[in-house]
Amino acid sequence: MSQLSYFHSERAEQFTFYRIPKALFTDKRFSKLSSGAKILYGLMLDRMSLSRKSGWVDDYQRVYIYFTLDEIMQQLGCAREKANRLMAELDSRGIGLIETKRQGLGRANIIYVKDFIT
Repeated sequence: MSQLSYFHSERAEQFTFYRIPKALFTDKRFSKLSSGAKILYGLMLDRMSLSRKSGWVDDYQRVYIYFTLDEIMQQLGCAREKANRLMAELDSRGIGLIETKRQGLGRANIIYVKDFIT
């Protein structure tokens, strides 16, 4: 690996970061979640603000996102099997942090990201 440089002054603040709730690592309710599922949930939370701005809200005022398996695979650098497993950890088959609604006919599923605090 090549020699990497240090961050200096204002360059230390030039990047955008994903935020993953600390509770996912400290609360016993989430102790069985894999780190990959926790990271995926953080990526989904990040998409929520853009979805809200885009008006992706259902009739009950619940914000939803689109996040295809292909996008998950690309973002996390994983195979389809692992992406499916991570989604299963998060949805009703697992802990219930997300709810997926199928749209059919080749359309991306709607994903409701649930509030981890409640």
